[in-house]
Amino acid sequence: MHLSQSSIEQLPKVKRLNIINSISGIKPGNLVGTVSRAGIPNLAIVSSVVHLGSHPPLLGYLLRPRDEVRRDSYENILENGYFTINHISTEFIEKAHYTSAKFDQHTSEFDACGLTPSYDFGFSAPFVKESKLKVGLRHVESISIPSSNTTLIVGEIQHLDIPDDALNEHGYINLESINSAGISGLNSYYSLNKLADFPYARVHEVPKFAV
Repeated sequence: MHLSQSSIEQLPKVKRLNIINSISGIKPGNLVGTVSRAGIPNLAIVSSVVHLGSHPPLLGYLLRPRDEVRRDSYENILENGYFTINHISTEFIEKAHYTSAKFDQHTSEFDACGLTPSYDFGFSAPFVKESKLKVGLRHVESISIPSSNTTLIVGEIQHLDIPDDALNEHGYINLESINSAGISGLNSYYSLNKLADFPYARVHEVPKFAV
C-alpha cells in the first residue's frame, strides 16, 4: 500500500492516528510518576522517552497537545519540579495500559490500576514499585514544538535503580532480562528479545559483507 500526503489526510481519523503512531516502530513503554500539591500520586503511560545527553544525564518525553485533555502529570511536574520514569514490565502491561484512562484529578492511577507508589531515596515523586528499572528526574525545561503543538519535557537524572544482574561491567543494561515492554501505536505491546552484541563500529573493522 502506498499512501500520499493527501490520501493520508483523507483516511478516517482513527485509522490515520493508528498508522502514524505505528510507523516509528517499537517504542519504549514507560510510566511517568508525579505527585500533586494535594499529595495525590499520579501515573501517565508514555511511549516517547528519549535519551538527550549523558553528561549531564538527561532524558525527555513528549507531552501531547495540552489543549486536547487535562494534563495532570505536567501540572504536577511544574508544581513539584520532580518526576519519575519507570519501565513497564511484561508482567503488568494491562495495569499500565489502563493508566491512560481519563480519571478525574482526585483519583490516583496507582490506586485505580493496582500499582504501588514507592517514595525511595528521599525523592519527592513516586516510583512504581513493580517496575524493575526506575529513574528519578529533576525538571530542567519544557520546550514547545509549535509545528505539532506538543512539548518536550526535559529532566536531569537524580536517581537510577537498576537490578544488579541486569547491568554488565561495561554499563550495558539487558532489557530482556528485566522483561521491559515496548509499545507500537497506542494499544499494542511487545516483549523484547536480545538478538546480538556488536563492537563499537570502526571503519577499518567493518566486515566484508556480500552484495
